[in-house]
Amino acid sequence: MSETPGVLDGAIAPQENTRLFGHEEAELFLAQSYRSGKGHHAILIEGPEGIGKATLAFRFANHVLSHPEPSEAPERLPDPDMGSVVSRQISSGASHNLLHLTRPVDEKTGKVKSAITVDEVRRAGHFFSQTSGTGNWRIVIIDPADDLNRNAANAILKILEEPPKRALFLVLSHAPGKLLPTIRSRCMPLRLTPLGNDDMEKALQHLGLSMSAEKRDTLQEASKGSVSQALKLLNYGGSDIIDVFGEVMTATGPSARKQMHKLADVLAQKDGDIVLGFFMEHATEALMERARAAAMAGDLSTAERHARLSSSLTERITIAQAYNLDKKQMVLSILEDMRSA
Repeated sequence: MSETPGVLDGAIAPQENTRLFGHEEAELFLAQSYRSGKGHHAILIEGPEGIGKATLAFRFANHVLSHPEPSEAPERLPDPDMGSVVSRQISSGASHNLLHLTRPVDEKTGKVKSAITVDEVRRAGHFFSQTSGTGNWRIVIIDPADDLNRNAANAILKILEEPPKRALFLVLSHAPGKLLPTIRSRCMPLRLTPLGNDDMEKALQHLGLSMSAEKRDTLQEASKGSVSQALKLLNYGGSDIIDVFGEVMTATGPSARKQMHKLADVLAQKDGDIVLGFFMEHATEALMERARAAAMAGDLSTAERHARLSSSLTERITIAQAYNLDKKQMVLSILEDMRSA
């Protein structure tokens, strides 16, 4: 198991990763805009989950802190020198000039909380007040901003409206459309796209994963350019979940009920939040595909029904987690609704 909270088994924590694949244009843009001295104080790095947004943010933070005078910085982002003081401090979480805001670990349960709370954002205010007299760059990485609850989002907005001098915000988002419009309006968007097959292969090799050409091609197609999706498919039984889900949707009679319980038992297991999240993503995507197909066929009532059910899935899992409801019953309920839809 990964020792870093929130980092998948088999992955390298973004602050420790020395390589990034597939985003050369974004790296060049960040390096040159910083060197010009006209870079934006808040950058919204957006794109699907697991394609390297956090790794890019830490690489850029390392670049800025290693070259605090923009005019003296290189024109390109080099791979971090893990022997340097800056890199060692960043990788260990000991940098006084970098704050990584992400979902905190609940001290009582030892699990990662479901949201970034306002208490975490208050750390940013404390961070700026402590470092205000140093003259160094102060960088906050919000990873991802999608996880900010309402109070936390409003608190971040206040800081973005009146940013301190030599402050840089790197705001990550898997779904920027869900962010407060006022937060988006105060950030410069930088969109990353899913990795192509060559870059996916390089990224997987960097993680020490080697496989046959047939398995690699199947994995690349299923992961859709996301390294995190590939790891969930490989290390968390994601491929099996997809197969059983397909059987549930097509089975009839007692066989259907048996497969439903089989899938629900796997997803409800202790410490199974990652596989449950993977299932919810897959189920949501399946519903949206149904909605699109129905809409294209002119069946707008069916399209609306599938779209409405899709939008309710995230809310249902959030409520189940908040009130510690029975996960198995929640999964069975979702499967029943999907079959009846």
